[in-house]
Amino acid sequence: MERKGGVNFANKISTFRILSVPFFVGCLIYYDYPQRDYLRFIALGIFILGVISDAVDGYIARKSKQVSKAGMVLDPLGDKLLLISAFIFLAAIKDFPGHIKFPLWVTLVVISRDVIIIIGTVVVYMLKQTISIAPTKWGKLTTAFQMASVIAILIQFKYAYLFWSVAVFFTLVSGWDYVKRGFKSIYALDNSRNNH
Repeated sequence: MERKGGVNFANKISTFRILSVPFFVGCLIYYDYPQRDYLRFIALGIFILGVISDAVDGYIARKSKQVSKAGMVLDPLGDKLLLISAFIFLAAIKDFPGHIKFPLWVTLVVISRDVIIIIGTVVVYMLKQTISIAPTKWGKLTTAFQMASVIAILIQFKYAYLFWSVAVFFTLVSGWDYVKRGFKSIYALDNSRNNH
């Protein structure tokens, strides 16, 4: 029962992260410099809470040694909604105090990779009628540097481009890795059918 409770608590944390996204986006939509610069710091606080919650629910899920089906969806969904929202709106904002924001191409790389992964996941599910969403080391590095990039933009760190450059590199590497894994999974299915 204790383990089940741990998993349920981890799912609640993931749900909290998903529910925080509209508030994060709202801060960026209504942001205006210098009159409402405080909204940038509220957005930063919400995002950091999201980062902490991601680490906490991952720790709880590992400690309970159980991964629920809901958790397999809620955890990455919370990450993706928060990060994609951040990359879109932090590229669109015009008047940050340091004029530091994401170049459009960076946002396009991040979104394109996630769209390809989502389409690939749906295709594999349709073929296999099962799905396994397991984060890879490249995926974890991608998420970590994407989160660091968002924080660097929100605090208007002068060298934020270093973070997003590394984030783009890992985004491309992890995207290619997921594509290879997807094709390998499909080929394995074809081979098993041919053998039968």
